[in-house]
Amino acid sequence: MVGHFRILVLLIGLITAGPLLARDVAGSIRVIDGDTFVVSGQRIRLFGIDAPEQDQTCTSRTGSTWACGAWVTETARALYQGRDATCREMDVDRYGRTVARCRIEGRDVGRQMVRGGLAFAYRKYSLDYDQDEIDAAALDIGLHTSQVQRPSIYRQSQRVVASPPPEGCQIKGNISRSGVFIYHLPGQRDYDRTVIRTERGERWFCTADQARDAGWRAALR
Repeated sequence: MVGHFRILVLLIGLITAGPLLARDVAGSIRVIDGDTFVVSGQRIRLFGIDAPEQDQTCTSRTGSTWACGAWVTETARALYQGRDATCREMDVDRYGRTVARCRIEGRDVGRQMVRGGLAFAYRKYSLDYDQDEIDAAALDIGLHTSQVQRPSIYRQSQRVVASPPPEGCQIKGNISRSGVFIYHLPGQRDYDRTVIRTERGERWFCTADQARDAGWRAALR
């Protein structure tokens, strides 16, 4: 009987342990772009939404091109930069970022972004904000006033046009979203996923000394 009781306690512990693994990250927000924040020094990818990339452009109904990605980033900064948030960890993505649902004064930031036409529901991972996007499109606000390529499709197209390395030059000189010049050596953690786009000022290097002399710093991992 005692043995059965111990097994029952163990099972209850295993069942209830899952939610306890989720962590809260709280602190002041620094906005990187429309769906990526830094909170208490930790990079947060907002759960369930996808915003245009910083360099992404959109086409208005009159046919003009405008910098919708930069607009989303600046709008998010105006709304959230410096405000205190509590973010509940949902997952960790392949880039090592914490995927989290963030709240400010009890309000879901991801939902606010989608409702305001600043981001899309990332249906590949969640349908939580599906109706919010439908409502924003019906109201014809934000990004919905223009022709916008889905951010995930835009990122894929950018990978396709990645610049190949010159012969014998395998070091990747990448410029991060925050404007930091970082070089990656073959075998480092982020080497394979780092894509070099020369039109953005990124480049290949033949030696680490060459990269440092050009102003790039070594990747930490």
